Amino acid sequence: IVHEEYHSEDFTKRGGTLEMIQLWVNLRSNDKSSPSKYQDLRDEQFPRVELDGGAGTARVIAGQFGGARGAASTFSPINVWDLQLKADASVELKVPDGHTTVLIAQSGSLTVNDSPMKAVELALFDRDGDSVTIDSAAESRVLVLTGEPLDEPVVGKGPFVMNTREEIQAAIQEFQAGKLGHLA
Repeated sequence: IVHEEYHSEDFTKRGGTLEMIQLWVNLRSNDKSSPSKYQDLRDEQFPRVELDGGAGTARVIAGQFGGARGAASTFSPINVWDLQLKADASVELKVPDGHTTVLIAQSGSLTVNDSPMKAVELALFDRDGDSVTIDSAAESRVLVLTGEPLDEPVVGKGPFVMNTREEIQAAIQEFQAGKLGHLA
């Protein structure tokens, strides 16, 4: 999808700090040619779940957490949880065994499974196991991503991700021919 991000007119007028994370999720080969779609998701659509022991909250963006389901629709089973952790808190997260699991520390100071982690660091976990323990020394924000492995070849070039070099070349040709959209 040829696209452009922009902030609101209100933000343009008032200014301030803008933080964002953009996630692109690879699709199974049989889903890669599905019609393009865009999901306009707003903060108020995401349920919040209190973490055990008063450790903080989880904003459920995709998948499930604590009985709540996120608003984002996905092609394969994934979870996206935005954790707001209190200082000196500890939480054990249940994650799907066999999923690829990644934590991104956005802010704060953490220990994850007994390993220190600070802001703007990423941790990738083995697929075996069904829990991750997070201890926060300070107020922290952590993005938790889990996904069912696709177990397919991945070939990438520039913004294109496909399964073979031939598919990459075809995608580039479609882009150059304007078949992936235009900006106004």
